[in-house]
Amino acid sequence: MATSSSSSSISSIPPSSPSSSPATATTPPRPNNLLEPPSSKKKKNKSNVFRVLRTVFRSFPIFTTSSIACKIPVINPGLGVADPHHNTSRVTGTLFGYRKGRVSLCIQETPKCLPSLVVELAMQTTTFQKELSMGMVRIALETEKQPNNNNNKTEKNTNILDEPLWTMFCKGDKTGYGVRREATDEDLSVMELLRPVSMGAGVLPGNSESEGPDGEMAYMRAYFERVIGSKDSETFYMLSPEGNNGPELSFFFVRV
Repeated sequence: MATSSSSSSISSIPPSSPSSSPATATTPPRPNNLLEPPSSKKKKNKSNVFRVLRTVFRSFPIFTTSSIACKIPVINPGLGVADPHHNTSRVTGTLFGYRKGRVSLCIQETPKCLPSLVVELAMQTTTFQKELSMGMVRIALETEKQPNNNNNKTEKNTNILDEPLWTMFCKGDKTGYGVRREATDEDLSVMELLRPVSMGAGVLPGNSESEGPDGEMAYMRAYFERVIGSKDSETFYMLSPEGNNGPELSFFFVRV
């Protein structure tokens, strides 16, 4: 991962809530929470011609010799190209995880907001780092559509990012399952520590029981362009700083 544009030598991660608390007890609010709730209003995002063309070309599928084909969302010819002025926005995305554990994706409206999405990916942190070092990485997260049942309208209208489980593909190969979860105390602690960081990468000292006191947590944070193709597809494209030939990373959330 690249070197952070902000200081990555952050002292420590505050400990998570004790695991000995009763399962039935209500979790108390976290003290000194510096993160703000995300805005409920949709923000319009200005876009130039280059950005429109980039969004269209990025929607093209990758052809692979793998026997497992991931389904990349395509543009419906009957609907035409979606208007980018109303279907794109810029968000903050953070990839983080202990070196011996699985990497997670956290999406925030801004670095100062509470997470709106946390997904534990089916990939080890070290494996993810190796994939990034090789260049372009496209990850597809697929979930099945619910049957069209008039008695089950709630499930039918579920937002795709609210789905609890996705089948994950990396470069066309199935790697396992991505799991959506509520942000844990440790997740929130990491996001609070990274509030001053808008883009960059680095290592945080760990505080996980499984990793031990010497375990390190790697992170990478960047702006992502969020493109809503339809109610059954959303895509997040990592935006690299101008003049930076860094890796290209995309996440496709698809309901098939």
